Amino acid sequence: MAIHHVEVPDGSLAFGETTSAFARFGHAAAVRSHGHLFISGQIGRRPDGVPGKTAEEQTELAIRRLEEILRLENLGLADLVDVTSYHVDIRENMAGFLAAKQRLVKAPYPAWTIIGVSGLASPELLVEIQATAAYPDSTGR
Repeated sequence: MAIHHVEVPDGSLAFGETTSAFARFGHAAAVRSHGHLFISGQIGRRPDGVPGKTAEEQTELAIRRLEEILRLENLGLADLVDVTSYHVDIRENMAGFLAAKQRLVKAPYPAWTIIGVSGLASPELLVEIQATAAYPDSTGR
């Protein structure tokens, strides 16, 4: 079984100085296995580490981080097959989330589960997005 751990390089435009969080929390940005890319939950922090001010901004930042990880593997948002997003104050923040999601994620859409939670890793975070993408070839890389 071939497994590859994807590392986001220092200086990434989407991640900036926040790449150290992967080592600090002891997880990979993503893992490639059996033709799929399993992407760890991405949050709405700017490259300087400051979280976005609104659910819409945090959602956009999290999706941009997903895009960066996908780009490192020569994939894009259209290659996503399964997404789960976690939302604090889901009723209050859903409109902002949907505005960013509809602006950035186009058809064909992946399967997407939306879950309300009481909190995330830091109190200022409003959304976290975890995803799985499929590689277009059948070799499974």
